[in-house]
Amino acid sequence: ILKRFSMWSSRVFSVEVDGAPRYFGIREQLRGEPVPPDVFSEVQKQDRCYSLLVCSGDRVTGDRFHWELRDRLQRQLPPGSGLRSMSSFIPDQKGSLLKGYFLQSRAGNSSLIEDILTDLEQRNPVLVCSYSQSEDGQQWTQCLWYQSEDNPVRFCVVPSETPKHHPSVLNMINSDVFYSLDEACDVLKQCGDIIPETRSVLGMLPSSLDARRKPDFPVIVIEGLDATGKTTLTESLRDSLGATLLRSPPQCLSAWRGRFDREPPLIRRAFYAVGNYITAEQINQEASKSPVIVDRFWHSTAAYAIATAVTGPVSNLPHEGAEVYHWPGDLLQPSLVILLTLDPEERKRRLRSRGLMKTDEEEELDHNKLFRTRVEEAYRRIVGSACIALDASPSADLVLQQALLLIRAKCHL
Repeated sequence: ILKRFSMWSSRVFSVEVDGAPRYFGIREQLRGEPVPPDVFSEVQKQDRCYSLLVCSGDRVTGDRFHWELRDRLQRQLPPGSGLRSMSSFIPDQKGSLLKGYFLQSRAGNSSLIEDILTDLEQRNPVLVCSYSQSEDGQQWTQCLWYQSEDNPVRFCVVPSETPKHHPSVLNMINSDVFYSLDEACDVLKQCGDIIPETRSVLGMLPSSLDARRKPDFPVIVIEGLDATGKTTLTESLRDSLGATLLRSPPQCLSAWRGRFDREPPLIRRAFYAVGNYITAEQINQEASKSPVIVDRFWHSTAAYAIATAVTGPVSNLPHEGAEVYHWPGDLLQPSLVILLTLDPEERKRRLRSRGLMKTDEEEELDHNKLFRTRVEEAYRRIVGSACIALDASPSADLVLQQALLLIRAKCHL
């Protein structure tokens, strides 16, 4: 915490409000007239606000604690505390991101909330700050709790310009999106004591992987959101081309998917990253005998991770050409990637007709238009094995014919 505090006044703070970040900064001394930041605009007079930032030096431990902290706070805090996700970071500085939560107390709840937060701070790697307003409601002050009560450190809270990069962008590589097998394996190995299943997952990896080996036959990946017709198309392509059909994550990991889907993003993304490398080895084996069709691959893993880590409008995504969109250097590259696109309302209709259980990310796609737009745009920005979009709204037979035309043109089949 002391290390983080050394540049504390250089930090920007971000609070999620209505699915988008709102920013504020702090100053040791106020310059000019006080202006309350947007995030405090709806706070009533006499209310207090609080922030908790996870400061663990170990990212796996810190991510698990941050993930579990929300449930803990939701159980313990009084109603109306307005719990929101937040972060703190130094603009343009990689590795500076701290994640946490922001909440407010209604009149009469402050003592109870402060007892809960004091207990959390004493037992866990969190930094708690309180925010109080002046009598006229125009000036807010941040107070860091870890300092002695006899000498509290206070800062003036001020509005902040929107930073060049969304808080998550500079901390995304090998955290939200993995770019090497070694990085993903390191995360899972650190979880061995708390998630015994990781040993079984890592045991599925082949002894050696050769991403540079070019398959004898073409490898065609079909991507797209659920209910865009991937299953129908992949099975039809298998039959039409005499191909082998594989899926990612691979079937051998299906027994553990539910376990890892309950884990925080860092661990969950590492699990799916390892799944891609297992699929790559299966592709190498099968592509020596026939063309291979793959139902989802690295594009899905990356696009969903990027769209989840970055909130707000599409403009908050990493810029086109950013490193985060580049294909991992140690992962087999497909010959062709086809991205099935579909009108959102038609996709919803198809999902309803299935009546199937949806993942949390699929639920988010239905309810959050911005999230769906970010996922689709992230798909389009990936380079190295770029997606070719194909409209999936016509009949299944017509979509198949269009896909075959693309494959024959690009893969000479």
